Amino acid sequence: MIDTKELLINLDKLTDGERDEMIKLGILSEDNHIKEYIHPIIHRERPAIVKQAVHAPEVINEAYNYQKPSSFSRALSFEAGDYKILLVSGTASVNEMGKPEHVGDFKAQTWRTYRNITNLLKAGGMTWHDVVRTTNYLRDMERDYTEFNKIRTSFFRWLELDPLPASTGIQAILCWNTLLVEIEAYAVCKIK
Repeated sequence: MIDTKELLINLDKLTDGERDEMIKLGILSEDNHIKEYIHPIIHRERPAIVKQAVHAPEVINEAYNYQKPSSFSRALSFEAGDYKILLVSGTASVNEMGKPEHVGDFKAQTWRTYRNITNLLKAGGMTWHDVVRTTNYLRDMERDYTEFNKIRTSFFRWLELDPLPASTGIQAILCWNTLLVEIEAYAVCKIK
């Protein structure tokens, strides 16, 4: 049986809506107890896809090591037929100790973010030449987009990327107020 502390849930402070949704999800019983998770029959008939967490501890540590609680992998790879797919989570200017780098320096944060992603790609057996899409989150799009685009264009030109990855830019409040840019990337390569 799973302890509610392990799930970070205080059953005494649930709203009626939370309780209702948790019951409908099968997490909570009608008598207010956490239920055991039963793996669906479908995964006995068809196993879930094999996924592998990808790490680059020399430049960026796992979020769950410094941000408690945290529930995501820095990057995740899996195979689909003859292809390997690598999904890089939103990555920012965070160092191997879980501390922000270059606080207040947008340009340096962008370069550090590219360095972190480059190392995650390398750890997953890929490079920027395998990246098919990026999503770019800027804390202040109006103030920083011009500089962001100069750095991105310079970096991609230096890498001789052709064609360029598909991309979306979004203004967003990032998880720490010290972070000015965050980028996620999707990469695909043929394995056979």
